[in-house]
Amino acid sequence: MTEHDLEEYSHALVADIQAMADAEGGSIPNTFTQRVLEILGEAGVATDSALAYHSSRGLEIYGYGLPEDGSGLDLYTTDFNLTPLSSKLTKAEADKLFRRLFAFLNKHRTIRSSQEDNTDVHDMCLGVEKALAHVPKIRLFLLSNRAATSVAPPPREFQGIPVTHELWDLERLYRHETSGTIGEPIKVTFDNPLPCLAAHSDEPNYSVVLAVVPGRQLAELYKEHRTRLLELNVRSFLQTRGSVNKGIRETLLNAPHRFLAYNNGVTATASDVDFVTDSAGTPIAIRSMTGLQIVNGGQTTASLHHVLTRDKRDLDGVHVQMKLTIVDPSHLSEIVPRISRYSNTQNKVTLVDFSSNHEFHVAFERVSRSLWAPAAGDVGQETRWFYERARGQYTDESAEHKTRAAKAKFKLITPPRQRFSKSDLATFVNSWEQLPYWVSRGAQKNFAHFMERIEKSDPIVDAQYCKRAIATALLFQSADRIARSHLAGSHKRLITTYTVARLSLATGKRIDLDRIWNEQGTTDALDEALDEICPLVMKTVISGDRHVSEWAKRADCWDEVSRIPWTLSTPLINELVDVPFEIISPESGEPDTAEAAVEEIPSENWQALTDWAREGRILRPADRQLADRVAQRLLQGRRVVGAQARQALDIYEEAMRQGFHPSAVGLDHEM
Repeated sequence: MTEHDLEEYSHALVADIQAMADAEGGSIPNTFTQRVLEILGEAGVATDSALAYHSSRGLEIYGYGLPEDGSGLDLYTTDFNLTPLSSKLTKAEADKLFRRLFAFLNKHRTIRSSQEDNTDVHDMCLGVEKALAHVPKIRLFLLSNRAATSVAPPPREFQGIPVTHELWDLERLYRHETSGTIGEPIKVTFDNPLPCLAAHSDEPNYSVVLAVVPGRQLAELYKEHRTRLLELNVRSFLQTRGSVNKGIRETLLNAPHRFLAYNNGVTATASDVDFVTDSAGTPIAIRSMTGLQIVNGGQTTASLHHVLTRDKRDLDGVHVQMKLTIVDPSHLSEIVPRISRYSNTQNKVTLVDFSSNHEFHVAFERVSRSLWAPAAGDVGQETRWFYERARGQYTDESAEHKTRAAKAKFKLITPPRQRFSKSDLATFVNSWEQLPYWVSRGAQKNFAHFMERIEKSDPIVDAQYCKRAIATALLFQSADRIARSHLAGSHKRLITTYTVARLSLATGKRIDLDRIWNEQGTTDALDEALDEICPLVMKTVISGDRHVSEWAKRADCWDEVSRIPWTLSTPLINELVDVPFEIISPESGEPDTAEAAVEEIPSENWQALTDWAREGRILRPADRQLADRVAQRLLQGRRVVGAQARQALDIYEEAMRQGFHPSAVGLDHEM
């Protein structure tokens, strides 16, 4: 993120909170708390949350969360500043706020005795008191719209229960809210129009021009946009290890005026170009280009940047020839692979490489790279999964960090174990989709089959899709670890893919992939299931006098493995979701009718439900508060979206089961 992006987000956040507080008649800190809890609720980070503000000597709390599954207790406190960029949240301030929140655990019984029965604070104290008798963990959340100068405090305990700290400051909120977004197309404007030569073409979907670009300008473009400039390229810059890259660098250092003669130049595409034309209407110069991409010549481009920034050469006199193809955006996925394939002669390029610029992989990289994986365990450090769409991207990005500290930080945030390629993705997903015999046929054949299925299903690649796909990677990694413990040896990968496929079949693909993503790992019940299935799979795949590798490639092998007797345990059954997760045909592509259904119910009915539930102390406090928020939003003409809409419908249905009758006349809504 840039400082400018963070500043804009900060201003917009304050303005939104002020507007929401005015519209809903609430306090600004409470409104901010509610906004953040909705964001965390959508992401599955914090669920079943309710507001309940209380402050006294040495204590302050804004709300609590009691997940319905009894998985823990969450407590929330808030630090909101109308001018958040004027100061930072210091370690001393954060520690003090966490201490004031922790104090509630010791004083909740005393506070409850001083509260009336029908208040939110009384409900909170009662809920916390009951929860403390059985919850396995407690999480303390500090929500702030200021940037923090330190990380959250280390874990501690309360009456033997582990207590961890979650610090959600301005930067973390910004990362989370922009997670899964897709960047704008690159636009380049030339102060001095770039002379070009246009080639005649009767083809309606593309045209070609030739130009010579100043080397420094190409290097500056890479400096500004980095790998975004190369996202349709079949490979990333592989540092300067290959002979081609060394030759480029040597020419730039020792014979820069001969670079145009020695170098093959770059092949680029753009979705729109603004030309200077002559009297006959023929393009003679380029004013600007929109959607610029280097589809071949990424090594040349990055080498220019390397020499400019690291070798401190000004690149004066260096020019690069460019073949620019203006392509209709709807034909990018059809034309660009052919441009890459026919113009690329630098190194051996495989089928997997040539699929790098397929729109599915471009979208998967963009979305997955912007996701922040939840902190696993007690570490408190969010991380990234690095999808290596083109060979060498991880090495290239790591090399961009100059100092040892910067490299260490990159590997902490983007650990090597969370780096995966296109063929890895095909392995993870095809194992989940119960195609282990395709996985066993090798990376190229498995990937080709994966792409055939992608073409047919055309999945919607959004943040949810990427999270679930990465969850299959976590499942595969757990199975791989267990196969190693069972001494699968050289056949480990075959055993792993068959084990995952057999578990996927047994559960009907109803393993909770969202939970795996949120916890960044598999549950004990899943690990136990994998541990039981793995040796059974080994007996079937590694059996008799068969050639194991050839046998595993046959569908007959999967037929035998799929018939292995095995029964799901009760803990695993309890973890399964109702609807199967189809990665090739993502659930996210289906229309969500919950939002429309919520809007069909008049706001006065939601308000009546709220009043009914409060008077009779029916439904959970978090559910009553959500019904009230829905009523207010509908009354103001605002929408209720996503998971909140689905949760609201569940609440409405539960209320009707418990005796609530809508007051509106002529309500035409079926639950």
